Amino acid sequence: MIFFLGKGMQLPRGKEWIPVIVLSLLNFTLTNGLTTWGVKYISAGLGAIIAATFPLWIVVIHLVFSKVKLPAMAIIGLLLGFIGVCTIFYDHLADFFNPDFRFGIIISLIGAWSWAFGTIYTKQQATAFNPYFSLGIQMIISGLTLTTIVQSTGIAVPLATIPWQAWAAIAYLVLVGSVVSFVAYLYALQHLPTEQLSIYAYINPIVAILLGSVLFDEKLTIFIAIGGAIILIGVRMINNAFRKQVVDQSQ
Repeated sequence: MIFFLGKGMQLPRGKEWIPVIVLSLLNFTLTNGLTTWGVKYISAGLGAIIAATFPLWIVVIHLVFSKVKLPAMAIIGLLLGFIGVCTIFYDHLADFFNPDFRFGIIISLIGAWSWAFGTIYTKQQATAFNPYFSLGIQMIISGLTLTTIVQSTGIAVPLATIPWQAWAAIAYLVLVGSVVSFVAYLYALQHLPTEQLSIYAYINPIVAILLGSVLFDEKLTIFIAIGGAIILIGVRMINNAFRKQVVDQSQ
């Protein structure tokens, strides 16, 4: 925000605030807030796999709201994705009797839905206001919102108790995970189809599961491995089906 304000750019005016506020809610307050909260009750690997289903939700949202005819390959991919999720949860069936586990799953899914809606809405509103300037405003709005929520509910950890290693991790997430990554994400979103862009989600669960197993001794089961692979195959089939449909339409 300091960079753009220094270049003389004006803050949003009137109705320009509407998409900025909506996106701050979808992209950050709900998505980051709920997925972070979710991994308090479920493993990081399982949370990452749930987040990786967001390309499936993008296809479903497009299907419902755009009246697009769904290719047969995409239908098969959706079914595979559902089968993959069921496979992952097979090893956790007993955990569903634990209210905390169910709660973690539910809020993680809501976070994935929020990210899917936010991605589509971002692409639609990219030309309404400078998206990179809007990104900084969204982060400040959502940051203030989440800070207010955690402070008022007593969830927040006192700043004085946070070790320097955690501050270093936060600094990395601010620079690389937020500024660099989101700028790259917005650029790609402006130049690639939404379904094709969502392919990045294939890598996240693989990295998260491996790191969770190495760093936190989280259990890596055969059901998570097989289910995750099935989901990735299903999502890839959906993306390939839509890319083929675009090519056929252009010929």
